[in-house]
Amino acid sequence: MATFRDLLANAKSQIVEIDTAAAEARIQAGDVFVLDVREPDEYDEGALENAVHIPRGHLEAQIEGRALDHDQTIVVYCAGGVRSAFAARTLQELGYSDVLSMAGGFGKWKDEGRTWRQPVTLTADQRNRYKRHLLLPEVGIEGQAKLLGAKVLMLGAGGLGSPAALYLAAAGIGTLGIVDMDDVDASNLQRQILHNMDRIGQRKVDSARQTIEKLNPDVTVKTYDMRLSAENIMEIMSEYDIVVDGADNFPSRYLLNDASVKLGIPVVHGSIFRFEGMVSVFHPLRGPTYRDMVPEPPPAEFAPSCAEAGVLGVLPGIIGSIQALETIKVLLDLGEPLIGRILTIDTTEMSFHVFKLRADPQNQVVWENRDRIEVRDLDGLCAPWLSH
Repeated sequence: MATFRDLLANAKSQIVEIDTAAAEARIQAGDVFVLDVREPDEYDEGALENAVHIPRGHLEAQIEGRALDHDQTIVVYCAGGVRSAFAARTLQELGYSDVLSMAGGFGKWKDEGRTWRQPVTLTADQRNRYKRHLLLPEVGIEGQAKLLGAKVLMLGAGGLGSPAALYLAAAGIGTLGIVDMDDVDASNLQRQILHNMDRIGQRKVDSARQTIEKLNPDVTVKTYDMRLSAENIMEIMSEYDIVVDGADNFPSRYLLNDASVKLGIPVVHGSIFRFEGMVSVFHPLRGPTYRDMVPEPPPAEFAPSCAEAGVLGVLPGIIGSIQALETIKVLLDLGEPLIGRILTIDTTEMSFHVFKLRADPQNQVVWENRDRIEVRDLDGLCAPWLSH
């Protein structure tokens, strides 16, 4: 019967081991997947920079969802080099072609004074709540920690703000600010899913806070039961990383745009009309903004509100959810957000189209002119206001 020593010797005879100096050189050369197979409590005490953590007991189940390229070099380590040897052999059996086990493990690496870091940690409850995020290599613990530290301002707690706020809260956005100065009405409940029958007559910001706090206690909700105006928008927005725009009128959109450009804060825009909707990300540091898309507001008769024209109840759920997705993408620098692009949807034929949006050379409300921008209440007069 084989002993542990026999099994370890057999594993080491079939893998490639390298010392800590060689491992450091390979890692510094780049394009290396660094894999930590220690237990969570060991990992929390310190780890190599940019290491992906998969405990040895979960390796077979999780590695192929984290290391997608079977030909990429993998440097695997544990505390002393034993578990990494077995892990390296397992990786070979799973089809990974270039696996290196670091002899001496993290203990030797640390003793030699090589660079390491204190990993971001989550509580046990947070690991359980967000474990589907943690399984995504593009998110992981580091990304989830970013979300928990993020601050998102919701402009409106209505049709678009409801699904956006719910999904952002569920995702673990640490602070959600909500601006709205309306009451919950029975006519809202066809689409505004933050609210319910028991909340009719209640202030929307209070109703929204109650719903979000019951969904996720990790989220701090800050409410602004007021009209967003030139007097308060700069002070409010400056506390946040990004704004989700659920406004339903042009003066608010232009006010938001000008403050966004002056502060350099991105806005995830959404709008809906009957059966159609659109989403774009207006990032003043990286692409076009709202004034590039709509230089001047259309006449009122060409821009009826949902109260006048109606809206399919499920449509804001679709658009608001996409706004939440784009917000997370911007916060995590994930994929390709809709910067410089407009996504439109027509639900009657279920068609999606993406259009390019380019900067308007006539638009003077841009980041380069931020010191000249005067944020004013427009009241329908939406020409840009710049100091001279």
